[in-house]
Amino acid sequence: MGVGGNFWDLLKPYARNEGFDFLRNKKVAVDLSYWIVQHETALKNKARNPHIKLTFFRTINLFSKLGAFPVFIIDGVSSPLKNRARIERFFRFSGIDLSGLPGVNDGVSVERNGAFTKCVQECVELLETLGMPVLKAKGEAEALCAKLNSEGGHVDACITADSDAFLFGAKCVIKSLRPTSKEPFECYHMSDIEAGLGLKRRHLIAISLLVGNDHDLGGVSGIGIDTALRFVQMFPEEEILNRLHDVGNGDVPLSQIGSSSSESFVDRDVRGSDTSSPKNKSHCSHCGHPGSKRAHVKHSCEYCTVNFNNNCTQKPAGYKCECSSCVMARHVKEQKKQTNWLLSVCSKMSSQQKFPNDQIIDMYLNQIGGSISGMLFD
Repeated sequence: MGVGGNFWDLLKPYARNEGFDFLRNKKVAVDLSYWIVQHETALKNKARNPHIKLTFFRTINLFSKLGAFPVFIIDGVSSPLKNRARIERFFRFSGIDLSGLPGVNDGVSVERNGAFTKCVQECVELLETLGMPVLKAKGEAEALCAKLNSEGGHVDACITADSDAFLFGAKCVIKSLRPTSKEPFECYHMSDIEAGLGLKRRHLIAISLLVGNDHDLGGVSGIGIDTALRFVQMFPEEEILNRLHDVGNGDVPLSQIGSSSSESFVDRDVRGSDTSSPKNKSHCSHCGHPGSKRAHVKHSCEYCTVNFNNNCTQKPAGYKCECSSCVMARHVKEQKKQTNWLLSVCSKMSSQQKFPNDQIIDMYLNQIGGSISGMLFD
């Protein structure tokens, strides 16, 4: 759930393994739907009403054993984009032709199945009986979790495996928590992700647009998580979303790899002939220095002579000449390689219809909250 392309694997090196003392006296927002889905399978067909049993014991453990103060969040009304994505996911798993997929504006509502909705409602009734606060989001539960975490510090962390939480602004996300286990749990801090990968919130939104998310499963065809990461790291946070719009309009940001300006691949010719490689000087096949082997037999190589050798010395394996001609040739070759890579990536983006999707961007940046006991969290 959340960002596609093995997004969690990208973040895993920056996870902190926290002990349960980390949660003591902390307020945490729990994505209840995720909790039910994640753990119901553990007792499915082995206990009566496993969702109620697991919710009860996990809540008691979270509150009394770990000393945390949970706030449970349930989903509100899904966006039309997510409704369409759910249908698309069902079509794919069922082998149904995607040509019959309804449009975003067709007004198709896709609610969770009745059995799951009943499970959620029963868990809500249990939690309210236990005196636990339960909030209903206007949209995505993880969005309200993130809002409570990021604005005003209403909660110290979010418990959810939905990586969308970071895109909605969460600062601290606990991916998986098993209160009965003695093993440390993975805790992700946005500050660690920024320090380790140089990625901020809008960078993560850009990655989700490229590799896919819960609202657009496919992303950009042919772009995986490594390519997306490499691309977004080229730009500061305040520029990245505007750059995606530029690329969607056919502009390649070649200035990021040393070119003087951007160019449109609608108007450009095939690159390669404009930038010619510098002519390489002849080099001795024995020592690898400028000059020829025949010349070095007659007259000692000036580079080898500097090293107190009367004759050429055999160049070592993997030797690279550092003369200005060779350095320039390697630089031009690398620049061409970077340019071709960028042109290829941007071409894939520009071929995507209506890229980037402004509805998704607006949803991540401007998702509103939910209510509890009549109180509105805007």
